[in-house]
Amino acid sequence: MRKESVEDIITSLRARRDAMGYAHEKLKQDSDAYNKIIILVSLGAGLMESVKMRLGLNEAGWSLAPIILNSSIAGISALMKFQNYPARMEKITQASSVLNNCLQKARNHQHEDEINADLMNDYNASLIACETSIYPSERKLFMVQSHKNLIMILKAEKKYYDAIDNANSGKSIITESDVSNDDLISYNNSPLQTKKDLTCISEIDEL
Repeated sequence: MRKESVEDIITSLRARRDAMGYAHEKLKQDSDAYNKIIILVSLGAGLMESVKMRLGLNEAGWSLAPIILNSSIAGISALMKFQNYPARMEKITQASSVLNNCLQKARNHQHEDEINADLMNDYNASLIACETSIYPSERKLFMVQSHKNLIMILKAEKKYYDAIDNANSGKSIITESDVSNDDLISYNNSPLQTKKDLTCISEIDEL
């Protein structure tokens, strides 16, 4: 989509920056889940070894269980290394930095209706950074969620300023929120489960 003003560029950059934030959050969540599983299985293996030695259990099952658990730890660690979470998260962090720098320049731009060559070059560089940091299918999901979230923020801000105007004019104020638990990506108290799977998001609800 062609950008006609600096405000268009700011809106586009905000959406992409938030999408990068969602992508980084998802990778960190997955990486933390692997680490927690490894910790739990390691504790289980250590506990089993201690019980086995303390009670003098030499049956075949007690001998094989620690081996199975330790092999599971090695397999999970190898799978985690294969996913390459640190490098992917670092790439997203670098892309977010490029987006933030361009966003700051756009906000500091003196002529809101004029897009100069330097700003457009920075914007194009930020687009490349965003598009190369995550896969297209994932970017689509995160952009959908980012757009939805920004729309909700703008609606909440409008209600907030309308409420201030009503308060200043002596009118009654009714506070309410359109935000529900299903509208935003959120995580429950369990460290291994998410409240809503990002990969299941395919369409944006009409607001």
